[in-house]
Amino acid sequence: MADFPTTARVVIIGGGVVGTSTLYHLAKAGWKDCVLVEKNELTAGSTWHAAGNVPNFAGSWAVMNMQRYSAAMYRTLGEDVDYPMNYHVTGAIRLAHTKERMQEFEKVASMGRYQGLQMDICTPAELKEHNPFMETHFLAGGLWDPLDGDIDPAQLTQALAKGARDAGGRIERFCPVTGVDRDGDEWIVKTEKGEIRCEFVVNCAGYYAQRVGEMFKPFGGRTVPMVTMSHQYFLTEPIAELEAWTKEKGHKMPMIRDVDVSYYLRQDKYGLNLGPYERNCQAAWVKPDDPMPEDFSFQLYPDDLERLEFYIEDAMERVPALGTAGVGRNINGPIPYAPDGLPMIGPMPGVKNAFEGHSFTFGIAQGGGAGKVLSEWIMHGETELDMWAVDPRRYTDHADHDFCLSKALETYGHEYAMHFPHHAWPAGRDKKLSPNHQSLLDAGAQMDAFNGWERATWFAKEGDDTSEESTHTWDRNGPWMARIKEEVEAVRDHAGVLDMPGFSRYALSGDGAAEWLRGQITGALPKAGRMNLAYWADSRGRIKTEMTIIRWGEDDFWLMTAAVALWHDFELLKGNLPADGSLALTNITNDWSTHIVTGPASRDILSGITDGADLSATWMSIQDATVAGKPAKLFRVSFAGELGWEVHTAFDDSPVVYEAIKAAGATPFGMFALNAMRIEKGYRTWKGDLSTDYSMLEAGLDRWVKLDKPQDFPGKAALQAEKQAGIKKRFVTMTVDAGDQDAPYMSTVWHQGEVVGETTSGDWGYRINKSVALGTIRADLAVAGTEVEINIFGKMCKATVQPDQPLWDPENERIRA
Repeated sequence: MADFPTTARVVIIGGGVVGTSTLYHLAKAGWKDCVLVEKNELTAGSTWHAAGNVPNFAGSWAVMNMQRYSAAMYRTLGEDVDYPMNYHVTGAIRLAHTKERMQEFEKVASMGRYQGLQMDICTPAELKEHNPFMETHFLAGGLWDPLDGDIDPAQLTQALAKGARDAGGRIERFCPVTGVDRDGDEWIVKTEKGEIRCEFVVNCAGYYAQRVGEMFKPFGGRTVPMVTMSHQYFLTEPIAELEAWTKEKGHKMPMIRDVDVSYYLRQDKYGLNLGPYERNCQAAWVKPDDPMPEDFSFQLYPDDLERLEFYIEDAMERVPALGTAGVGRNINGPIPYAPDGLPMIGPMPGVKNAFEGHSFTFGIAQGGGAGKVLSEWIMHGETELDMWAVDPRRYTDHADHDFCLSKALETYGHEYAMHFPHHAWPAGRDKKLSPNHQSLLDAGAQMDAFNGWERATWFAKEGDDTSEESTHTWDRNGPWMARIKEEVEAVRDHAGVLDMPGFSRYALSGDGAAEWLRGQITGALPKAGRMNLAYWADSRGRIKTEMTIIRWGEDDFWLMTAAVALWHDFELLKGNLPADGSLALTNITNDWSTHIVTGPASRDILSGITDGADLSATWMSIQDATVAGKPAKLFRVSFAGELGWEVHTAFDDSPVVYEAIKAAGATPFGMFALNAMRIEKGYRTWKGDLSTDYSMLEAGLDRWVKLDKPQDFPGKAALQAEKQAGIKKRFVTMTVDAGDQDAPYMSTVWHQGEVVGETTSGDWGYRINKSVALGTIRADLAVAGTEVEINIFGKMCKATVQPDQPLWDPENERIRA
């Protein structure tokens, strides 16, 4: 075809709302040489979906921001691009049947207000004022969101497409992609109409994203971790009572989401649309004898209303009008699910200049913001807000088909579930096991997964309630509390051992490795035979990651980071290596395992089972030794804030060493105890306290920033400018009069009636016997003794800013003993 584009800067594969939104944002930003290729008509989300909801609520801060952006964008999009759109802002209520759900709503309302969104906590009577068609039996209350609504998905997609075309973007319809190839630094996207050479390519293929993802495997890609679920909803015939009310009021009935029962109910014309997320859900195309068809566009699965019977009956009791009309149409179609139900937006793992924007379960609600985020990734290599919650690299090699299927079924069936702080979801487990796994279970360990690695969270004793139901609470107190206290006290008074497989670790070596690292990090390198913390910043001086640098020799390093950062940090390093191949970077995560041995007796314990070690070596020293007859590496460091070492051994040698440490007197402890102890020291966690939402200076990491060093590391100029202009907010430690719950992530911090910051983590400090919260607040308030309030599940709790030093052992005498 003469007019077919053979070159482009970006090729977007997939014509749903996310693909068109991405093209729209790129074109509006001046990237006009971009092409979207779509094998059929432009559609919104799944082709069968009649309309989309636009909720402002989400459990993730990143997703909440994305949905907030979408809703604001859609309100003016029709006028902006001169295309008619039906966007009904009806408002919506979420129903709560329990105290715990009301607590969650209080937190969501507080988060919303921080973003300028007014969400109101309602009594059952107030809920009925918003929606007179509903009954209020068995309700504890609810949440009113006045900005929620629905939008015509076809009109939305066409509006985005028109806006993109008007700004210089191009759309090729009826143009299926058949494969991709590489030629030097260029991608070649192969289609039935011809080939397009481009710099960047984006997989926005909806529930076909996994199939498109297979095209990238020869270039370093992986099987996309997603499953297509069968989602049903049905539309009733018109309801006379609803029609009369609508005409009288001039607007639709507010939407209802019964998040405890698990369905939404909204008005569609003069009928109702009921969409459950049933526990007995089904996935599609997951068996060899049921492959995904080449083309399922504009098709549906057979009706299966029996799966919905319970939800239909409950909804009819809640809104009796639902039962007065017949079923007009049942719709059963495909909807993509990532294992956690959140989309995948960002760099394609392992593949240069390739991105992903797919697996949206709420594509309409998130599509506007997703296009903004994707365009930022493509144009700048970073995003305005921290988007780790939806980064495709959050799933690594544990996310096989069995994991994805079991998690998708669990997530879909618990679409509106509360994510309690001591709850471990049971599906998709035991993917990566420590060699000590059975020993941990025999000792009463309660487990959770960290990037697929099973680790003990706490150790139960006989008679403790270890049921999943016992963890369905926001309260600190539970069967784990007494055991965590005992574990912390064992570490405080004697010594403990934590089996900790899965530390992400990479070996870096080659002539010039040290100098290359100096140009990457914000601070300084350790001397040979030492270790230290180091930080990587983005172009704006914000925290990309934290790693521990272990320096064996002049140009011989280990770099260690969080388990979940495995692919993220490896790509950060690999993507910036010198092009001449002078440096070697190797992922050695699976070769090693770790035991944390810490407490005042840890030196005595190790001295009895260790040969060839100098246990008087100072804090941050590293050395080779033999522990229980096995080669080991000893690092003098402790995340618990006590005298201690990390004992690193070959993976298969771990059981012998672990049993020897226990036999010498160390008490096993879990991740809950470690978290309680680290927060007393003010130690930070990655993507909790440390993220690109904060600059290095805002996070109080000044001593890891060397603005006077000659290397021009990323973010240096931005940090220099920030320091000169003055820092607007600061990281602080606060003690909290917290009551029964500790401050969860992203609780709002208040001062004199206004929000001045947010928490990044909170827990009970068992050594200081106080609730502790870490977070950032307005810089002028970051002074020891300042009194603020933290909104913890709707309760305003007094908090006091503490001096810039650890709460436990402020002079660090115990760790340096």
